[in-house]
Amino acid sequence: MGLTAGIVGLPNVGKSTLFNAITKASVLAANYPFATIEPNVGVVEVPDKRVDILTEMYKPKKTIYTTFEFTDVAGLVRGASKGEGLGNQFLSHIRNCDAICQVVRCFDDDNVVHVDGSIDPLRDMETIRIELIFADLDTIEKRLPKIQKRAQMKIDPEAVMEFSLLDKLKTELEKSLPIRAVPLSFEEQKLIKNYNFLTAKPTLYVCNIAEAEMSDYSENAYVKNVILQAERENARVTVISAKIEQELSELDEAEKMAFLEDFGMKESGLDDLIRKSYDLLGLQTFFTAGEKEVRAWTFKSGMKAPECAGIIHSDFEKGFIRAETISYSDLIVAGSEAKAKEMGKFRLEGKDYIAQDGDVFHFRFNI
Repeated sequence: MGLTAGIVGLPNVGKSTLFNAITKASVLAANYPFATIEPNVGVVEVPDKRVDILTEMYKPKKTIYTTFEFTDVAGLVRGASKGEGLGNQFLSHIRNCDAICQVVRCFDDDNVVHVDGSIDPLRDMETIRIELIFADLDTIEKRLPKIQKRAQMKIDPEAVMEFSLLDKLKTELEKSLPIRAVPLSFEEQKLIKNYNFLTAKPTLYVCNIAEAEMSDYSENAYVKNVILQAERENARVTVISAKIEQELSELDEAEKMAFLEDFGMKESGLDDLIRKSYDLLGLQTFFTAGEKEVRAWTFKSGMKAPECAGIIHSDFEKGFIRAETISYSDLIVAGSEAKAKEMGKFRLEGKDYIAQDGDVFHFRFNI
């Protein structure tokens, strides 16, 4: 799908440590030719136990997971929206990302100095939020005078709506409320899409905690505060220990499982981060399965069957006839594709069918 989440954060919050872990966990050449597209982009497999179960069922020659990209965004200082530090570079990198993952330090360590002299996740969150708000305000303030006259004359309905919406967003931004937290209609969302507002981007706060707390962080006051603030902003939260993730990235699978067990963890924080970043963008997964290959494919929620076929190859969409479909859950209950057909769980879906997460497709097409 070509979607990417940008990892941002202030100095010494664990951003680089986390990205290093992500880069080491990148898909290798056997599955994905260019695991690291650029020095600052890492491509990772999306953890999905359904792929493993389908592999057991079909015994294919190869198995391919779907993938997701993370971009290590340039560092930020106060005043970035006015060009301070790497401000312009930072903002342009975020603008090119589809979602934002902000690493927030939620641990105390006298040996790791914080850029602001003390640990305060809410202040760190606000530092970046304010810079993004300033950038969005600048965009709006440049646009409003250009459409004000047409809007006031009320001869152009679209200009009237655009002016009113931008004016509303300006008011909310001035209250330090990001655009993603402002209730908008479908038409309003469509209208502002081309502006690519920074504070409208889906956001995941990544709480970086100490190793010792990873088995139980319920009493971490920093994490609690981040969760409350995220709810106010219409953002999401995940909790990781960047140090643990870096150590895990250097282990083989057996060592990794033993390591997680020692910390009382069922899965790595990185797996949770990847999955939540994937969900954050409204991404879902369909499967193709057979003796040659079991493969997971990413699609955007709401896409129709022909569009999903086009993800595999453009010819599949152009010549789409039908999608022979079994839901993953029905397939697992049946135990095999043949049994699912006997049970009446095999469906023929046409051009208007909206794909569902977990659909197993066999596309029929004609060129």
